Amino acid sequence: MELNSSQVESIVRKVLGEMTGRAASSSTNIPTTAKVAMLTANKKIEVREYPIPALQDDDILVRVEGCGVCGTDVHEWKGDPFGLIPVVLGHEGTGEIIALGKNVKCDTSGKPIKVGDKIVTSVISCGECQICRNHPANTNLCDKQGVFGLIGHDDAQPLNGWFATHLLIRAKGATYFVVNDLNLNERMLLELATVCVHALKRANSTGLINFNTKALIQGCGPVGLMQIAVLRAAGINHIIAIDGNEKRLEMAKRLGAKTTINFRELDTLEKRVEAVKAVSNGIGADFAFQCTGAPAAAADIYAYIRRGGGLCEMGFFVNNGEYSVNPHFAMCNKEINIVGSWDYSADDYPTCIAFLRQAREMKIPIEDLITHSFPLDKLNEAMEVNVAQQGIKICYRAD
Repeated sequence: MELNSSQVESIVRKVLGEMTGRAASSSTNIPTTAKVAMLTANKKIEVREYPIPALQDDDILVRVEGCGVCGTDVHEWKGDPFGLIPVVLGHEGTGEIIALGKNVKCDTSGKPIKVGDKIVTSVISCGECQICRNHPANTNLCDKQGVFGLIGHDDAQPLNGWFATHLLIRAKGATYFVVNDLNLNERMLLELATVCVHALKRANSTGLINFNTKALIQGCGPVGLMQIAVLRAAGINHIIAIDGNEKRLEMAKRLGAKTTINFRELDTLEKRVEAVKAVSNGIGADFAFQCTGAPAAAADIYAYIRRGGGLCEMGFFVNNGEYSVNPHFAMCNKEINIVGSWDYSADDYPTCIAFLRQAREMKIPIEDLITHSFPLDKLNEAMEVNVAQQGIKICYRAD
């Protein structure tokens, strides 16, 4: 009997796995090497190739299908604020499982898992800090929280970011979910959507979100636009969107915004406040989501909110500087309910998966957020397009 090279490789891997007690199951097409797009210096991503490590008992090997480019990726590409270089970026990724360690039986939600399943990853929690031990529902605040795509390079495990042909899920505390019923675009948008689902949960903690809420979104980048979609799917009927890009404001309307305000046309805070009050009973928005990373915008947002209203600050995922407000007028006198929103916990993922199904059923066009896709060797160009705001959601899409 003649065997082709793939069959021989599969037999060798199986025998080695049995000898070492490792790989439990795998597809018949596992390469020996993988390519990664590694950030090696500011604004310099290079494609490199590494051997795929032998699978251990708790590992999952994924063939990457695509990954969104996050603003955090862009910040790291521009100036390495996290001190990670060299690093393989990409944390909004998804792909197909091609090999499983023998101990892996189900995903984080308890769903059975197998070779061929589509998968996404969530946060990596340490399980040992005070937050993890005493507040397990808030593992987004873990002192040592990690995420695939924001882990410094390791020669022993070089496949730890989604900007690659393959990802190896190997980390204590790693969380992951099977998402076979979502298409590739939905899966690439899932991590972004989870940020917004978590922000809605934080907003709900104020008791100010209901069918009668007039909600304001400041900033219509990918986060702000997805927040509009999440609010619309949750039944919020009057959403006010503020941005300076008319194309993004048009997308805001398609996703569910009823009122849009272009700050380049209404070029003073007083004009914009009057425009907000004109559509909110003359008193201002009930609740606002600050989705920019701009200190000047963050300083303005208090003026749009009614007395007794609420604010969710979710725009500053990196340190972009400070702003100044008068706390008497901005917060105390108006008795503003303020919450911060940081990242997400793994338990937000099932809720977000349900949101994506709901958005599909309601025909909210979230997939149209993806405007550009780039191959692995063009990710520097992808970053440039993102910085220039030439599109909305930029993605890496595997061949």
